Amino acid sequence: MSLESIGYKIFFGCILSAISILPAQAQVYPSKPIRVVVPYAPGGPTDILTRAVGQHLTDTWGQQVILDNRPGNSGHVGTAFAAKQPADGYNFNMVGISFSVAPSLGGRVGYDAERDFAPVSLISGVNNVMVVHPSLPVQNVKSLLALARKQPGALTYASGGPGGAQHLAGEYFSHLAKIKMVHVPYKGAAPSVTALISGEVVVGFADMLISAPHVKSGRLRGLAVTGATRSVALPDLPTIAEAGLPGYAVTVWFGMLAPAKTPAEIINRVQTEIARGLKTPAVRERLTAMGAEPSGNTPDEFAAFLRSEIAKWRKVVKSAGLDSH
Repeated sequence: MSLESIGYKIFFGCILSAISILPAQAQVYPSKPIRVVVPYAPGGPTDILTRAVGQHLTDTWGQQVILDNRPGNSGHVGTAFAAKQPADGYNFNMVGISFSVAPSLGGRVGYDAERDFAPVSLISGVNNVMVVHPSLPVQNVKSLLALARKQPGALTYASGGPGGAQHLAGEYFSHLAKIKMVHVPYKGAAPSVTALISGEVVVGFADMLISAPHVKSGRLRGLAVTGATRSVALPDLPTIAEAGLPGYAVTVWFGMLAPAKTPAEIINRVQTEIARGLKTPAVRERLTAMGAEPSGNTPDEFAAFLRSEIAKWRKVVKSAGLDSH
């Protein structure tokens, strides 16, 4: 056999070897189920929104999107777990406003918010509702502020847990207004609203999905919404900024992350499909029912948003002394 023939055999052998391993490397993504860690209990707004987005991805790609609910410590338990998962494009997690507080809490949350994750997309934002028990003699934000200044420390406000969205909204309100209210945490958003209805506490920055029906029925008095714009769910309520505390805006946001070093091409593909899904009637209907506004922004835009949120809450955490707990 000539050297030329041997050379051809080696050459074609290499090609065949490369072809034989190509399918394993060039499988169409996704080729297996995708897991999304939800760091809250089933049934809450984060869970509902993740299911809506996950169902769209499942329907589009034909691969199951599996929700892995891991509640605890205002979302930090599940997020710490998600940070340690393989960066293979099959692991993601949904986070919210408490994620932007993590850098202010040092290493106590079990992960580094600025290094352990790659932003995928901001999914949506939703207003909370500033509510009071009907027995409280206030009709608007200005009269509440006047009462709080007259009686420092006399007003109690409820939250679904320390470091969560309602707690942070209350602390930011107190920080900007330079007032003192007493925080009373409960084990979840629903129990906190129950406590408000019973009069156990008198003020709340309550979850829109849970509290809106009680505002409409009169069991709670709505004063304002927490975001920068009015809510489609309660359009007659002003924003807190409109109603008497300029500069106040707290949007309860939801966003998707991936473990750091997840391939950029996969992150971009997931983001593109999420953005498309947020425009479909089925997903938009689920968001509207929550009073939420869809986003679907790019990874770079979401990264910039996270940086601004982290800077904002760092000041509030320090002012409220939350970093020492």
